[in-house]
Amino acid sequence: MPKETDTTSERIRQRLLAAGRRFHANDNIADFVEPGELEAIQAEVAGHMQQVLKSLVIDVDGDHNTADTAKRVAKMFVREVFAGRYRPMPPVTEFPNVERLSELLIVGPITMRSACSHHLCPILGKVWIGILPREDSHLIGLSKYARLTEWIMNRPQIQEEAVIQLANTLEEKVNPEGLAIVIEADHFCMRWRGVKDADSSMTNSVMRGAFLTNPDLRREFLALLSRK
Repeated sequence: MPKETDTTSERIRQRLLAAGRRFHANDNIADFVEPGELEAIQAEVAGHMQQVLKSLVIDVDGDHNTADTAKRVAKMFVREVFAGRYRPMPPVTEFPNVERLSELLIVGPITMRSACSHHLCPILGKVWIGILPREDSHLIGLSKYARLTEWIMNRPQIQEEAVIQLANTLEEKVNPEGLAIVIEADHFCMRWRGVKDADSSMTNSVMRGAFLTNPDLRREFLALLSRK
């Protein structure tokens, strides 16, 4: 069995440390993963997950239902539910604001699928995005809002930080006069464990630029959301 220092994950970790880059659960580390290493990470995770199942006293050799569970979980983590950590930002085509649009634009609801970084339980919900363009804003296609949301959300995190990461990304890409984001989500760390409250959800928001300084614009945005 390879030493810990010989593993792919440790080599990537050392690159991140040498560059002084943070690698928390909700950080993207795609720039530090070399070609072919994602497959190695997946295999490494599968090996560790197999040991977890054995530590749970599950007969992975005799139980046909769990024979390939470790491989499935590793693929799910690396390629799907945590893929936003390992993939570069999706390409976003930007268009100049030729018509000098300056009216409120609302996108949503966009389906949100994430995971709580405390228990790795699902967070499922909806995202609404409000944009007030300026003359020099970049306009992006409707589907790109969904792609950027998916890229940010497909990481282990807490909802309060996820909305800030999404806001930062959209501000950088769109350069709007104002930006508003509302997230409403169910947390399975409450539904599935702990208090097992099946009816609770969390709603939080970020208001920037004109949405923060103009109460009329903020009220218009929230009023329009209430009709959806």
